Amino acid sequence: MGYKVRLDVFEGPFDLLVYLIESARMSIYDIKVAEITTQYLKYIEEMQQMNVAVSSEFMVLAAELIDLKSKMLLPRAADPESGEAAEDPRTDLTMRILEYKKFKIASEMLREGEQANFHIYEKPQEDISQYTESPDEYLKLDIDQFVNAFNSFLQKKKKIEDIKRRYERIERQRISAEHRMQFIQSLFAADPDKKILFGDMVQDRTDRYDIALSFSSMLEMIKQRRLKAEQTRLFGDITVTATDKIGEAITHESGSDEAANE
Repeated sequence: MGYKVRLDVFEGPFDLLVYLIESARMSIYDIKVAEITTQYLKYIEEMQQMNVAVSSEFMVLAAELIDLKSKMLLPRAADPESGEAAEDPRTDLTMRILEYKKFKIASEMLREGEQANFHIYEKPQEDISQYTESPDEYLKLDIDQFVNAFNSFLQKKKKIEDIKRRYERIERQRISAEHRMQFIQSLFAADPDKKILFGDMVQDRTDRYDIALSFSSMLEMIKQRRLKAEQTRLFGDITVTATDKIGEAITHESGSDEAANE
């Protein structure tokens, strides 16, 4: 009893036949039967020399190729009744090769799907009837208790919105601190020797956030020795002047953000 032969790249006789046709760069619709048959028989002979028990499938196809080779040597006479040329003897083999390739592609797709499914794990279904079949529960509250609970909900919601608003403000500060330093730098672009009051650096004096942002940006630029500030009296105006480093590229550190956030 023969067994299924599988070598490095061949699995079955048609796998070998397709390999030989593609290696010879032949068209499946115009197979050079004599050349392919010679190569096929040579491969069978090499398998036998290696003491490999050749499957009967290989031998059957070899016999079919030899038969087809002999038919190709005979002239093909036209049908005397219809006048049409006789059918090409290779037609049946061509159709079988096309069918084989179609199923081989499908098998490769199924094999890839099987490999992909090996990495998928499913969770078994759980019994959740105790949650879905429970009767509705109603709150037993009088009108005063309900009003107090609703007011408590509104207060918590307002608190959450205030925290969210403050958080968004802090995030804007982290983004705009460098922009404010660039704005201050632009004030000295035309005349680096002029003196500017701190109030002129604040774009919106009615917004405490904007004042804190301008002040922290000024401190950061003083730290980087880009600016000098002077205040002659307590709570008096702060006079700001530029140094020779005012024109250098702005570098932004997190320290100014933390000062403004506080």
